[in-house]
Amino acid sequence: MLEAMKIELSGWGGYPRVESRVFKPADFAQLKTLASSDETIGSGGLIMRGQGRSYGDAATSNSGIVVLTEQLNALGQTDAKGLLRADAGATLEDILRVVVPQGWFPAVVPGTKYVSVGGCLAADVHGKNHHRDGSFANHVTEFEILLADKTRLTCAPTSNADLFWATAGGMGLTGIIASVNLQLVPVASAFMSVQYHQAENLDATLAMLSDKSLDDSYTVMWLDCSARGRKLGRSVLLRGHHATKDELPPELRDGNPKTGKSYSINFDFPSWVLNSYSVAAFNEFYYRLHKQRQKPLVQHYEEFFFPLDRIGNWNRMYGRRGFIQYQCVFPLNDSAQGLQILLEELRAASRASFLSVLKLFGPGNKGQLSFPIEGYTLTLDLPLGDPDLLPSLDRLDELVVKFGGRVYLAKDARMRPENFKRMYPLLEDWRRIKQRVDPNDRFQSDLSRRLQLSKDGD
Repeated sequence: MLEAMKIELSGWGGYPRVESRVFKPADFAQLKTLASSDETIGSGGLIMRGQGRSYGDAATSNSGIVVLTEQLNALGQTDAKGLLRADAGATLEDILRVVVPQGWFPAVVPGTKYVSVGGCLAADVHGKNHHRDGSFANHVTEFEILLADKTRLTCAPTSNADLFWATAGGMGLTGIIASVNLQLVPVASAFMSVQYHQAENLDATLAMLSDKSLDDSYTVMWLDCSARGRKLGRSVLLRGHHATKDELPPELRDGNPKTGKSYSINFDFPSWVLNSYSVAAFNEFYYRLHKQRQKPLVQHYEEFFFPLDRIGNWNRMYGRRGFIQYQCVFPLNDSAQGLQILLEELRAASRASFLSVLKLFGPGNKGQLSFPIEGYTLTLDLPLGDPDLLPSLDRLDELVVKFGGRVYLAKDARMRPENFKRMYPLLEDWRRIKQRVDPNDRFQSDLSRRLQLSKDGD
């Protein structure tokens, strides 16, 4: 019999924190028994939780139960065409450790390898290559899901397609993802060929992202949100691709590559450490650091894709209060104006974002709640503590809605339901599918209740 644990949980941003009733099944049989127990689940429902790397309240529940997938992490064999079956609790770290030496790589990875496959699908994560390859679900050939009526169903883009796309980006609210079949891509090495380029302001930044001569398999901009005046929106472009053998120096062509040193933060920083002055100083240093990096260089894939993974518990830099990671996207034609206004509002409010990232999205997929749409997406890390932060983010939401954009559910911890409904025009289509497969709202989270994602929207 599984025993419940009372644990204080939060997303990676550390806000909000809630005490949750948590279960950790050892195998799928235990999970199925747990999911079948009306008495254990109660009226608050059930939500699955992988590595807890979504930033807000998507995988917490103050009135239901939270189920950890850590032990549900088996991997199958990668076949000759690069198809891999993985249990939902398997992490990208688990997969990379196995498949990279075999000459394969996941088609889409987010900014951390410490995420579960089920979580990647539930959030339909995206990476530095969305403008070319779309999001995670675009490379899922099928998955198995345990529904509220205890049916285990296989979904693919060509069978049970409506449930496939409702689950991709559906934040775990359509059922329990049991396993996922992933199509990997071939790579010649564990290394990336990388180049850096500077852009002196927002106009130059957007021009650089749209310049085909600077495009690469993976492209992202680090954005200096502390810059002002004619420097507003200045940035550093990071672009790269999986290195071929010919692009590697001789010493890296054979043997086991070593990654850089890892560090860990074992205490919460004082709240005053990250302020507008320290963040501005870091941004100035980062911009100047890459002024000299004009020629291609070779990086291990971990340094390129997951730089913050080298700093264990890096979220503790923001102190006990935590932080909000705010990610929005503006449609392509309105991106320049929307981003200009947003950055000016941040500067006017003296808001310091330690890490700001700008990417170009290609067209979105069929997922009703999937975040990406064609346009530019900006990510901000904003420390909590200022009492005006949350009202200020409400005002940013209004700006995003005005320009036809949206906010990413996997990063959200505070959005109002009325703004959410305006951002996601296919919400009612999603709700109809949710009502069909989960009529009693068995799968719930704090996020689903806050955004009124239940069957009737109440």
